[in-house]
Amino acid sequence: MDLTAKIKDVLNVETIKLELIKTAFGKPDVYFSKIDARLLIFWYLVISLLPWFTFNNTILITIIIYATFLAFISRVSPLILTLLFIGILTELFTIFIVSAFFAGGSLEAILPLLTLSMKIFIMSIASVSVFASMSPEKLSDGLLSLGLPAQFSFAVSYAFRMLPILLDEYHQIFQSYRLRGKTPEKHGFLKWRIVYYYIKVIVQSFYPLMLNVAKRTRLTVEALEVRGFSYSLHNPEAKKQKLTYLKFRKQDYLFIFTQTIIILLILWFGATFPS
Repeated sequence: MDLTAKIKDVLNVETIKLELIKTAFGKPDVYFSKIDARLLIFWYLVISLLPWFTFNNTILITIIIYATFLAFISRVSPLILTLLFIGILTELFTIFIVSAFFAGGSLEAILPLLTLSMKIFIMSIASVSVFASMSPEKLSDGLLSLGLPAQFSFAVSYAFRMLPILLDEYHQIFQSYRLRGKTPEKHGFLKWRIVYYYIKVIVQSFYPLMLNVAKRTRLTVEALEVRGFSYSLHNPEAKKQKLTYLKFRKQDYLFIFTQTIIILLILWFGATFPS
């Protein structure tokens, strides 16, 4: 099997749907899934905000290595990591091009932009490590217990669940347009007619999808209201019963201790060997 065939086996719609389903339904056997949702949200805020209070590149690089290690042990989807890696490469390429044209390729102009890129990358890798490990219900309950509105917490959970479904539905609409349509007989220069045809089908497929999303949302709202969803959102007893399982356990206290030690070591290392 040549390289092109391997790439097609990996980059196809079915593989993307499976990866999204795994992400949307969480991974119950990974390290982060065993930690309390509220603690994970707080840890994400600390790791994401800490880089913005320093310009020490040693600290930033160390946090990147640590966050990348956590992403691997959390078994983040290779598709998400690949997209993140492509985005970082594109950003770095853009930085070098812009600095070469407008700053003469000066290192003094590149370094601040690289520092900014590292801070953004830390936020991105921490996001995929935490939110791809938790189930939508656990994330929703964690946000609800921290005082966020119940409608917002439910919307987060609902969006996670709907994403693979919408992708599958969009794929079916796209295929139906292809079956009923006809590709251009003459491809044109560099196959521009084929490219235009597929772009047109891609855009047209969004209109039925938006209609189906509206219908599906209406059905979901009606089903939730029949089951007393609005009442449970504003009833303190229902909310308390829903969040009863959120308790700090032994692994949560161990997580607090280890993460505090690791962050202090990173800060000490950066202060000892500043860059």
